[in-house]
Amino acid sequence: MGLNSTPDADRLHIGIFGRRNAGKSSLLNAIAGQPLSIVSEIRGTTTDPVKKAMELLPLGPVVFIDTPGLDDAGMLGEQRVASSRRVLNTADAAVVVIDGLEGPNAEDMEILALCRKKEIPTVLVLNKLDEVRGQKPEQEAALQQAYPDALWVSASNGDNIRALKDKIAACIPEEPPRRLLGDFVKPGELVVLVVPIDSAAPKGRLILPQQQTIRDLLDAGAMAAVCRESELQATLDSLQKPPRLVVTDSQAFKEVAATVPESVPLTSFSILMARRKGVLRDAITGVEALESLQDGDRVLISEGCTHHRQCDDIGTVKLPRWIREYTGVQPQFTFSSGVDFPEDLSPFHMVIHCGGCMLTEREMRRRLRCAHRQGIPMTNYGILIAYLRGILKRSIAPLPSLS
Repeated sequence: MGLNSTPDADRLHIGIFGRRNAGKSSLLNAIAGQPLSIVSEIRGTTTDPVKKAMELLPLGPVVFIDTPGLDDAGMLGEQRVASSRRVLNTADAAVVVIDGLEGPNAEDMEILALCRKKEIPTVLVLNKLDEVRGQKPEQEAALQQAYPDALWVSASNGDNIRALKDKIAACIPEEPPRRLLGDFVKPGELVVLVVPIDSAAPKGRLILPQQQTIRDLLDAGAMAAVCRESELQATLDSLQKPPRLVVTDSQAFKEVAATVPESVPLTSFSILMARRKGVLRDAITGVEALESLQDGDRVLISEGCTHHRQCDDIGTVKLPRWIREYTGVQPQFTFSSGVDFPEDLSPFHMVIHCGGCMLTEREMRRRLRCAHRQGIPMTNYGILIAYLRGILKRSIAPLPSLS
């Protein structure tokens, strides 16, 4: 992601689904106006989901995802179908493409039913209009009558592509974006951001939640002072009056909480991210499962990205160590990252998830629902660390809403 790019997690995700050779890749190319996906007469040319970020007015920044065919066969084919179905977990909208020459079949109906079950806004597309008019002219009217909400297009010559873009934009309900802190920090107020620069920090840049927090403050007309934890006291001493808020990396909670006066509100980037993703209240409730943890209980620690693990990695090293120190028991830890989030959570006592800056709100909520359905408590890195440090109430007190 470039510094001027909208992160994928902040873009609406639009999945393109259908059978092999229905014209999904051609349709993506037509929507984008450039050859992004390889197209061929050979069935199953698309073997992995292909993403394309673009602007789709009036929605704004979106990601289109071209998926492998839902009727792929064989051992590899089954894996490709599974990868296509996983895209539904992050999709804010679905475009289901049907080969207009052949008409819909069981796979098409199954994916439409799955979209309805997951409450995903869906656009049904009947492709190959040019071929239908040349070879089966009666098919056009027959399928339109059978599927009155469907849109006929021709990905190969561009027929109705503009209408398709408009239909996609119209099917997604407009919702005000959730803010990190810009909705409760007032113009002119100063927020101190504590950013540790250690071995886990990316070289030459800030991590995404830190970048987004600075931008949200600027959008609110507020000011940001950024420092390391080692310069925090000097930063506070240099101010004419106390800051409106201090936001820290959760890993530095212990040192920062000892430095920042109790009268100054304090929270963390991870907690702000949980608020933005709509999972904060559940994370606060879920952390209490720590008190009933026993020897041998399994704990899932999950991250939404796939960064390179450091020797003192927060997820795989620090959190397990701090949990053992706090509880005095020896649980078993399992780790997942990226799209690898288990559907079966029943073996686990609890789930501890990162802030989810690289995941869409829909995907974070899906993971939370998955845990809820199975009765498994789920919490957040920042909430957990604040709880372990005995400052949970203080760290959530500045937030006006615990949604």
